[in-house]
Amino acid sequence: MAVEVRQVSKRYGEQFALDHVTFSVGRGEVVGLLGPNGAGKSTLMKIIACFIPPSGGEVIVNGHNVMTEPLQVRQILGYLPENNPLYTEMYVREYLSFMAGIFHLGKRTGGRIAEIIEMAGLQDEQHKKIGALSKGYRQRVGLAQALIHDPEVLIMDEPTSGLDPNQIIGIRDLIRGIGKEKTVILSTHILQEVEAMCTRAIILDHGRIVADDEPRKLSSLIPDTMIIMAEFSSPVALTDLEKIPGALEAIHVSGNTYQIRSKGMDDIRPLVFQFAVRSGITVLSLSRKEQSLENVFQELTKK
Repeated sequence: MAVEVRQVSKRYGEQFALDHVTFSVGRGEVVGLLGPNGAGKSTLMKIIACFIPPSGGEVIVNGHNVMTEPLQVRQILGYLPENNPLYTEMYVREYLSFMAGIFHLGKRTGGRIAEIIEMAGLQDEQHKKIGALSKGYRQRVGLAQALIHDPEVLIMDEPTSGLDPNQIIGIRDLIRGIGKEKTVILSTHILQEVEAMCTRAIILDHGRIVADDEPRKLSSLIPDTMIIMAEFSSPVALTDLEKIPGALEAIHVSGNTYQIRSKGMDDIRPLVFQFAVRSGITVLSLSRKEQSLENVFQELTKK
């Protein structure tokens, strides 16, 4: 395995940021770390990237222990932190040359810079100062510096944070391409990004792993619920919808559209229709909704 996390804990005083976390990631996997604020995602990534030590357990990156062999780990690992610190007064190509020097690329520097500029889509920006770039292109520069030494493992903390839809698509395509050959671990709050980019999702809550599987398979973790989408001709009280036999929870979506979650897998659409008839309102649409990653996330990280 490219990355092995074994019983890793991180404690600040009496509080556990990570509590005996264990998982492994192989080559060619793009793993998305999900979780609410304070779940331990950034802490875990910083430990893997040798920025902070664990309080217990161990992390092995391509056979090297992050505690006893940090230099070897850093040579084979690329890291893009959430805040993406860059030298804004430097030119893009100049900055990448500087980073190549840190990794002692030597004669390979020129060719590698040209390769990484093309890979990151920075051809038209390479002679500009970093401070003059848009946030989307700064993210690309940050990703380019993380890849300049051709690392085997790439760690990215919120790589698409703050980007517009077009920029997100560009970064997403780039990460998907990188993930075909390397091991990628990224964190994000955008669940659609995990579904679009990741081969696997790990959900953290209060420092513990509560789910680990392919995104499309995670819905099986909460099999005993069904979601019904209902649109009526007029507004309906949520408390009235929750009185429908079998209904567990009702949520107002928009307009006169409501989401109703059932207690089991029994289809309660006929009961919803009967409720509408008794209430003297018209059902405009009534459909069953597949469990999404968002539903799974909400259910597994409920306080």
